[in-house]
Amino acid sequence: MESPLQKAIDLAGGKIALALALGLDRTAVYSWKECPHERVLPVSELVGWSVTPHELRPDLYPNPTDALPQVKEAA
Repeated sequence: MESPLQKAIDLAGGKIALALALGLDRTAVYSWKECPHERVLPVSELVGWSVTPHELRPDLYPNPTDALPQVKEAA
C-alpha cells in the first residue's frame, strides 16, 4: 500500500519535481521519512489537496478536515 507521502510525491511528478516546486534543493525530499511539519500544508496544496494534511501527518492534524481550505458557497 502506498503511503500518503509517496502518493503526494507521485502526484507532484516525483521527488525532484516536488522539491523544486517547494523551492527546496532538488535532493531534499529524498531524505524525508515523513513529511516535515513545515511542509505539510505546502505539499497538500501543491497536489490540490488530493493528499490531506491529516493523511500526511495525523499526529499534527488529528481530524480529517484539519487545515483544509474552506469552501465558500456561491451567493
